[in-house]
Formats: sequence, structure tokens, C-alpha cells
Amino acid sequence: MGVFDEPGRFLSGSTMGHVVRMTLTATVGFVFIFAVDAVNLYWLSQSGETDLVAAAGFAMAVQVISLAAGISMMVASTALVSRAIGAGRAELARRQTTSGAILAVLTLAPLALALIVFRHPILSFLGAQDNVADLAARYLLMSQTSLAVIGAAMVINGAIRAQGDARRSVAVTMAGGLMSLIFGYLLISVAGWGLDGAAITVIIASFANLLLAFRIARKHHDLLARPRLADIRETLNPFMQIALPAMLAQMSRPFGIVVLLIIVAPYGAEAVAGWSVLSRVVLVAFGGLLALGAAIGGIFGQTFGAGQFDRVRSTFRDATIFSIIYVLVVWALLYLLTEPIIAAFDVKGVGADIIRTFTTYGAGGFLFLAGFFVATSTFNVLGRPRWSTAFNWVQEGLLTWPAGMIMTASLGAVGVVYSQMLVGCLVGSVAWVVGLRYVRSLNAETAPDLDKTPAPAPAE
Repeated sequence: MGVFDEPGRFLSGSTMGHVVRMTLTATVGFVFIFAVDAVNLYWLSQSGETDLVAAAGFAMAVQVISLAAGISMMVASTALVSRAIGAGRAELARRQTTSGAILAVLTLAPLALALIVFRHPILSFLGAQDNVADLAARYLLMSQTSLAVIGAAMVINGAIRAQGDARRSVAVTMAGGLMSLIFGYLLISVAGWGLDGAAITVIIASFANLLLAFRIARKHHDLLARPRLADIRETLNPFMQIALPAMLAQMSRPFGIVVLLIIVAPYGAEAVAGWSVLSRVVLVAFGGLLALGAAIGGIFGQTFGAGQFDRVRSTFRDATIFSIIYVLVVWALLYLLTEPIIAAFDVKGVGADIIRTFTTYGAGGFLFLAGFFVATSTFNVLGRPRWSTAFNWVQEGLLTWPAGMIMTASLGAVGVVYSQMLVGCLVGSVAWVVGLRYVRSLNAETAPDLDKTPAPAPAE
């Protein structure tokens, strides 16, 4: 059943039901991917070589930059396609999906090339040295070749999510995760290829994602049009008006990771290894919040496109309630699983202290970051992407460095956990309040004009 047959899936029914269904299914996919990444890190840790785990940490700090760019493309795709579907403009949705995927490739291929060319200076700036730097550089040389493929897959999957097909959207995500799980074990653990095996696994998973996303979008939803230069030109402006601010916002996160890594690096390989493990644990544990931001974008877009501003407001409210409950449950589980996590990854010394501090205290900061994710998703889809960019950079660019330096100066390496918690509480609270006021102000007279594209052909 395609967009012709079932337009506007989010335009009726309980908004809480839509939030829960879309978020839980997306969470399964997100958490599975992050869990697979953590499992691959586990295989690396079993070698007993701390350098491998530390190198994976430095490589992740760089790789997050490229993934953030891909996510921004998906944000733009979800926003544009969901609004077109909500307005009943199926042909426009098809043109935007295809053109968005092409634009993602054209944007991300040069970025991948730049990261490959400058990988050594970047890793040196981060503090990677000697064998750790060489291992991380080799991994990036191999893994970044698939960035454009990842971007195209994300855009098409964003369109599938915008249509409301939660089940097939998560299937796309899990297809890549399953390939990563299988080949990660075979290449890292069995074959003993280390980070080379991890990089090859990334490439295989990327192509699996793209192939399945293409098949679902074409066969089940008729969401792909024949590529045309005129359609790409038509889509370029509205797509980039969302994607560029979203990219700047997404880039703030790897910037924050880099800043914290620089702060942690002087405390030694054990601290870097502990921070690397914690980074994976956070992605797995709180993947639901990342999923929430992506999942509710389609709900916001469809209801806004249909002019149902009361449902826009109820979506904001229900997403906030759901996310707070989610964080409380995850925080409790992390506290109970602290020592098993430390033992499983063989984290020692100050690295173990970092993990214990987070699971006991730092995870609580996500109660406020939950509101941050809800608000920034609202801004990205409903015509205020620059607000999202501003809040992200205030958090990661303006406050992370001074807070991290002040807290580590007095508390040691574990100070990075407390600094992140305090910054998250402050910025998350303000962002949520601004988001609430914005959705309350929306009506037919005050809503921004988001339609930057020509009207669809009469045949539609």
C-alpha cells in the first residue's frame, strides 16, 4: 500500500499511540545498531590490547561527524516528505525522496574524502599517538568509503518513516545491524582482523541498509520517482534549508565528543578506554531518545501539513511524557548493571570510575535532555531549524569545554560526567520551554509558510 492509498496515517487516532508506536519501533532499530557496535567493541576488547579499544574511541569521535551529516539528511527527508503526505501531495513526496537521496550522495561524498585526506592531522589533534593513531587512521581510511551509501539509505528510510511505516523502517535499520553483527563476529573475533574487520563490517552493513530501503520505498510505498535534474533543482532549496541547519546542529555533538575526548585523554589510555565504552553504553541505553527525535518528526510534519495544530501540540506533550518515563526506566537499569558492564569490557582504574559515576548520577541529566530532543525535533520540522542549531551549539560548543575543564580540575577524569549532566540540565530545560511556547503559538494565522516548492501537477 503506497502513499496514494493511505495518506496521512498520523492525522487521526491517539497522538500518544503514534508517539509510542513510532518511537518504540525506531528504538528497536537504533538500539540494535548501537548494541551491535558495542558487541564489536567487546570483541576488540577480548584481544586484551588496550590500544585497540582506545583507537576505536578516537575513530568513533571522527566517524560521528560523518554519521551526523547523514542524520541531517534524514531529518530533511522526513520533514519534507511527511508534510507533502499530510497535504495529500503524493507526487511531490516521490520527487523529494529521490532527489533528497541524490543530494545526500553529492553532499556526503566530498565530506568523506576530506575526512580520509585529513584523518592523520585530525587524530593527532584529538590526542591519538603512535600505534593508537595508526590503528584509528587505517580504520577511517576504510570505513569512510561507505558514507555516501549510508546517506542515501538514511534519506530513503526517512521517507519511509515519514509515511508512517514504522515496522518496515526499523527493518531497514536492523538489516544493516544484522549484517554488522554477523560479519563483526566473523571478521573481528574469528578471523582476528581487529579494526580492519570492523571497518569492512561497516561497509557491508551500509549496502544492506540501502538495498532494503530502496526495495521497500519502491515496492510498498511508491515513494521513488525517476531521477530528473529539474526535480533535484526543485528540491535543493527546501531540502537544504532544513538539512544545512540540521547538519550544523548534528555536528555539535561530535564537536562535544571531541572536546570531552581531549579533556579525558591526558588521564591515560584507561580513561580513554572507559570513556569509549561509556559512549557506546550511552548510545545503547538512550538510543530511544535519539529514536524519539527521528520518529516524531513524521508525526509533526503530517499534522502540520494538514493544519491540525491541536495535534501538533498534543504530540509535543505526549512525546515529553513518554521520554521522561523512558529515561527513569533506563537509569534504574544502568545502575543495576554497572558492575557487569565494567567486568564485561574489562575496564580498569579511572575508566571504571567514569562508568560508575555516570550510571549513578550522570544518567539523571537525560531527564532534561529528553525535553531537548523533543524540542529540537519540533524546531527542525516546523520551520525553526536554526533554533535547533543554536541550542545544540550552546550545549556542545559554548558550555561543554569550560564546564568540563572546571569539573575535571576539581574532580579528576570523572568530572566530565558531572559537567555533561549540569550542561544537559540547563540547556535541556530552556530548549523545552521555548519549544512548548512555540507549539502553543501555532495556528492558521501564525504558522510559518513551509511550502517552498511549486504545486503538484493536476494529474495527482
